[in-house]
Amino acid sequence: MTHVLVNVAWPYANGPRHIGHVAGFGVPSDVYARYERMKGNDVLMVSGTDEHGTPILVEAEKEGLSAQELANRYNRVIAKDLCDLGLSYDLFTRTTTGNHERVVQELFKQCLKNGYIYKGTQKVAISPSTGRTLPDRYIEGECPICHTDGARGDQCDACGNELDPDELINPVSKINGETPRFEETEHFFLDLPALAEANLAWLKTRTDWRTNVINFSIGLFKEVKPRAITRDIDWGIPVPVDGWIDNPNKRLYVWFDAVIGYLSASIEWARRFGETPEDWRKWWCDPSTPGYYFMGKDNITFHSQIWPSEMLGYNGAGSKGGEAGKLGPLNMPEQVVASEFMTMEGRKFSSSRGIVIYVKDILARYPVDAVRYYISVAGPETSDADFTWSEFVRHNNEELAASWGNLVNRVANLMHKNFGEIPALDESKMTDEDRALLEETRTAFATVGDLIERHRQKNALTEAMRVVGDINKYISATEPWKIKDDPARLGTVLHVAAQAVSDANHLLAPFLPHSAQKVWEALGGTGVFSPLPRIEEVEDLDKPGFTYPIITGDYKLGETVRPWASEPIVPGTPVAKPTPIFAKIPKEAVEEELARFESELAARREAEAQRLAAEKAKLAAE
Repeated sequence: MTHVLVNVAWPYANGPRHIGHVAGFGVPSDVYARYERMKGNDVLMVSGTDEHGTPILVEAEKEGLSAQELANRYNRVIAKDLCDLGLSYDLFTRTTTGNHERVVQELFKQCLKNGYIYKGTQKVAISPSTGRTLPDRYIEGECPICHTDGARGDQCDACGNELDPDELINPVSKINGETPRFEETEHFFLDLPALAEANLAWLKTRTDWRTNVINFSIGLFKEVKPRAITRDIDWGIPVPVDGWIDNPNKRLYVWFDAVIGYLSASIEWARRFGETPEDWRKWWCDPSTPGYYFMGKDNITFHSQIWPSEMLGYNGAGSKGGEAGKLGPLNMPEQVVASEFMTMEGRKFSSSRGIVIYVKDILARYPVDAVRYYISVAGPETSDADFTWSEFVRHNNEELAASWGNLVNRVANLMHKNFGEIPALDESKMTDEDRALLEETRTAFATVGDLIERHRQKNALTEAMRVVGDINKYISATEPWKIKDDPARLGTVLHVAAQAVSDANHLLAPFLPHSAQKVWEALGGTGVFSPLPRIEEVEDLDKPGFTYPIITGDYKLGETVRPWASEPIVPGTPVAKPTPIFAKIPKEAVEEELARFESELAARREAEAQRLAAEKAKLAAE
């Protein structure tokens, strides 16, 4: 048994998540975690809501709430959405816990002790109307390098270069359109240049990453500058240095603390559920344990440069030397699995502009596995992908309902009608066609598994569905409904078909966990075949009275169960009359969804226009 760490990007708690988000970090990470568990490996899958930084303050002010109140609201919304999607987190937590603060401050202090954090000054962007520091990503302007409009204050997506806000040409605030002023203030910096050689040397050992991810990551080191890791803000983790720790207007920068969440969540999991509070070390301090990080491509910088540099600094592994802190030495990432972007009907997802499909809304109208299937088969794995309602409906109707669901229903119904149970296999009645199908479904585990391990999930799902197509061809060729006078042959055909369906269900289970349970039961299975997550209300381990929801679950499949393989079905197992597992979505739904989208888009545009007009009027009055 191998320990496998699955780290999932932390959704920001300033609003509900949409399909574009979960297509990048959510479903791909869950498919991989479920596959590794089915192999019998010990998986730890962690994440939580990212809750610090100016965007939380901005949204809270807009809604008349405190920052903590806003974070509390969206922490619950996001946790429910991700749980409903079936994402099998061992722990989904948050960054406002006492545990997270303690772990972040530990990494800061050791990096400071090792010389990889130092004090300096930097020009920071200030909102003239509020006096509040503006986050780099909330400032846009012309890129000074490639001169593309719309570059952010931290990075230009067009040329991929890292930037500082004061480098932008004609910078403006995305919040209200005003021109920020820049002030020189004192901050702590992460010395990325002192860690660049070790970071780049590690990256060059990553030979199996997606080409777009490794090329972008290596390109980050063409020019490396120190980055400020504190901000003039009152919402965040206190800076653990004398003279700073009690300063209400200095906090650690949100990007510095958020990536440490993978480690702090693992530690919180061990404190809550481990055999000992130190169990997290099996996934973080054993060099043989791989750690996989799942996210959208806009987070690559933080996972192939920033977080590795923080770990190298904590481990004392940069050019200045040093020693590992009490939590280390920490394992570097095995792989950064970054997906490209998903658009919606040809337009970029944008919650503020109303170009959005929220997870809660689509799950309220359509089956969860239909959503997971579409994300898996048509998502932005290695290139940008477009969500369209017509394709969503087509994939559900033609593939899930007509091909897979109908196959399960036919086979289960034939067994129920003719035998009432799984019939026995009479080897004397077997044909080459029977043997060929069983051989195909048995060997598919190696093929599909290899593709999942190489993070080619779209190809893996396509291969699993090709097997489904071949089982359908077998049923059509053998025509068991026409076998009237040879019960042994009929039983053999249906046994072969049921075994093949069972194998296909195992292959599809990481992608379709909810329906996998239903297929298992349709073939007479009892108990839990495909575990699902649950939400628990817990009290903070270090802040009495502070409660919040977590996602967790019991995903262990037993010491002797290794279901990533063909498991023999048992003759004599009762088979009840089946009920449909997938239903077709009416074609009219496409037009209804498009009309709903255009209506909501128009309403959002009108509301945004009114808000900006009010902001400008307020500024003019002042």
